[in-house]
Amino acid sequence: PVTFTPHLVPLDRGILATVYARLAPGVTAALVDDALRSAYAQAFFVRLTGDRLPEIKHVVHTNFCDIGWKVDEATGRVILVAVLDNLLKGAAGQAVQQFNLMCGFPEQEGLA
Repeated sequence: PVTFTPHLVPLDRGILATVYARLAPGVTAALVDDALRSAYAQAFFVRLTGDRLPEIKHVVHTNFCDIGWKVDEATGRVILVAVLDNLLKGAAGQAVQQFNLMCGFPEQEGLA
């Protein structure tokens, strides 16, 4: 089970979400790090910050999603924090990104 919590804060733009999950027995911080880096290795617009939790100010006016995480091995939990600019990474940025992919253009064309 995963608990997803989008935070409602007074911002002009940007969204922050925290995700909590219980890890399988024996899963370490290094395994979580390896899994996330492998999963997002080809994702141009995803930047992984590791155990340095991301901040909204670093994604405002960009199409990037920054993801950071902390593993509490004592409790067997992982806490992930994701931030993005919901005005740019929202429908408009996503539409341009998908158009680029569908038409064979570089994914970041017009966005990065």
